[in-house]
Amino acid sequence: MALVDSQVLRIHSSKYLSGCGTNGVGYISKGRSQCLQTKFCMKRRIPCLKVTANKLSFAEQKTIHSESPCKYPSHVAWQSVKEERWEGELQVHGNIPNWLNGTYLRNGPGIFHIGGYNVNHLFDGYATLVRVQFDNGNVRGAHAQLQSEAYKTAKKNNRVSHREFSESPKASNFLSYVGYLVGMLSGASVTDNANVAVVSLGDGRVICLTETAKGSIQIDPNTLETIGRFNYTDNLGGMNASQSGHPMIFDAELITVLPDLVNPGYNVVRMLAGTNERTLIGRVNCRAGHAPGWVHSFGVTENYIIIPEMPLRYSIESIFGGELFKWQPESKAFMHVLSRVTGEMVRSIEVPLFMTLHFINVYEERQELGMKSSIIVDCCEYNSNPSIIDRLKLQALRSSSGEDVFPNSRIGRFTIPLDGTERGQLDVALPPEKHGRGIDMCNINPKYRGKMYRYIYGCTTQRPCNALNTLTKIDLKKKLTKSWYIDGAIPSEPLFVARPGAKTEDDGVVISLVSDKHGGGFAVILDAATFTEIARAKFAYGLPFGTHGCWLPKM
Repeated sequence: MALVDSQVLRIHSSKYLSGCGTNGVGYISKGRSQCLQTKFCMKRRIPCLKVTANKLSFAEQKTIHSESPCKYPSHVAWQSVKEERWEGELQVHGNIPNWLNGTYLRNGPGIFHIGGYNVNHLFDGYATLVRVQFDNGNVRGAHAQLQSEAYKTAKKNNRVSHREFSESPKASNFLSYVGYLVGMLSGASVTDNANVAVVSLGDGRVICLTETAKGSIQIDPNTLETIGRFNYTDNLGGMNASQSGHPMIFDAELITVLPDLVNPGYNVVRMLAGTNERTLIGRVNCRAGHAPGWVHSFGVTENYIIIPEMPLRYSIESIFGGELFKWQPESKAFMHVLSRVTGEMVRSIEVPLFMTLHFINVYEERQELGMKSSIIVDCCEYNSNPSIIDRLKLQALRSSSGEDVFPNSRIGRFTIPLDGTERGQLDVALPPEKHGRGIDMCNINPKYRGKMYRYIYGCTTQRPCNALNTLTKIDLKKKLTKSWYIDGAIPSEPLFVARPGAKTEDDGVVISLVSDKHGGGFAVILDAATFTEIARAKFAYGLPFGTHGCWLPKM
C-alpha cells in the first residue's frame, strides 16, 4: 500500500507480533530499588526486585521474581540486553529482495546495570553490537557485548569505574578520589565505552567509536569479536583527547574533529585509508566561551568542512564529575567553514542559537552561472532547547505516563553566505507538523552526502510520546512525508541501502531494528520509494534502542 502526503501506517495488531516470549531484565534507577521484568507484562504490572549491590550475578538476577508493583513501566528498548552474546537464524515474514546481500551492523548502549548498580543516562550504557546478515533471502542475526576496558572493569568492580557520559566513579575515600583525578589527567580514568557508532573505514577495517579518542575499538564484523583498541600513531590530543562521534568516511580518507579543551577550539584532521595516523587539516579557534561547544557531528561538502560552535559547551569544572556540558546562550552560536584542501578559514559567521546532536546533510548552493553563493546545513534542531539531554536519562525514558514530553525538534536549515554577509540564517526545511514536531537519527542515500539531495529517512514522533516512535521518509522537494508506525514500538535509526544499479535517489530499501512493547524485536525492511513494509526478520527476543550503524556489502 503506497502512502500519500503525511499519511501514517498504523499497525495495532499483527501476525508478526504473535508470541512475545520473555522480556529479559529491566532495571530502574530509583533509590535502591531495581525493576526486574521477566515476563510479558500487561497493564503495567511489572515485578520489582530489591538487589543488594555486589551480591547477585547477572544470570542470578534474571531468575528472581517479586510481586511488588513497579513504579515505572519498562519497555525493552530501555532494558539491559537479555544475553551478553547470541547468534541464530531470524524468522522472516515477507520477501527479502534478492539483491539485498550484505551485513547491517548497529552499535548502541545495551547494558544499563552492573551488579546492583544502574547507570543514569542512555549514553552511559555499555556498547552492544548487533549484526543482521542478508544472504539470498535468508537472514541471520547476532549481537555481542563490546569488550571495552570500561565494561570489563565495571563488571569486575560491580560499578561504574570510568568517567562516562553523565557520571563518574563514586570515590570510597580521599585516596581513591585523588587516584581518579590523576587518572583523568593521564587518560586512565577516561572511558573507552565505544557505544556511539560503528563505521567501516575505506580500507575495510571496522571500528566502534565514542567521543574519546581512547574509545576507538576495532572489531571483527563477521564474528563481532573485539580485536582491541584502535591506536592512532600520531600525537594529536594525547590519551584523553575528545573526538566527534561521527567522523566522515570516504573511500580514501576519514575526516573528523578533535575539540581542544585546553586551548578552546577544534582541530580538524584526516586519516588516510590503510593508516592509523591523523594529520592536521586546519584549526578553528572558539569565537566565544571558555570551552568549545559539543561537536557530536559536523558536515563535509566537496570543497568545505563545516564545524558548528553551539552554546552547549564542555564544562571544564565538571570534567571530574557531573554533567559534561553546560548551556551558555550568552556565548552565542557560530558556524565555521574551512577549505577541505588548504585547511584555511573561509567563513566564521554568527548564526541564531541552536541545539543539535546530528547533522543530516550539507551542500554548496550555486547561482545560475555556477558560482558558489552559500552553504546549506540541514540538521535535527531542538529549537535551541538542550532539554533533550535530560529526556534521554533512563528514568525519564522508562517513566512513560502517556504525557507528551518529548522535546520538539525540526529540520533546521542554516544558510551560510559566502558573499561576506555578517550573519547566517536558520529556517526550517519542512513544517515540523509534517513529522510530528519531533525528528532525529536521520540518514540519507550516502551517494548524495555533501551534495544537493531530496530524501531524508529519520526517526520521528506520533504524539503524545516520551521518545521517538516512528520511521518517516521526507521529500524535501515536494514537502511530503510517508511514515511507518506501530503502537508502542521504538524503532532505531533507519539505514538506506541502494539497489545495485539504482538510477534514482530513493531506489533501495531502508532497514531499522525495532523494539516492540511486548518485549520482542525485529529488523524491518521498507521499500525506500513507497516506504511500505516488505519484510521483517524477527529476533529471539527484543534488543535495546541502538544508536548508529553501517552497511557492509557482500564481497
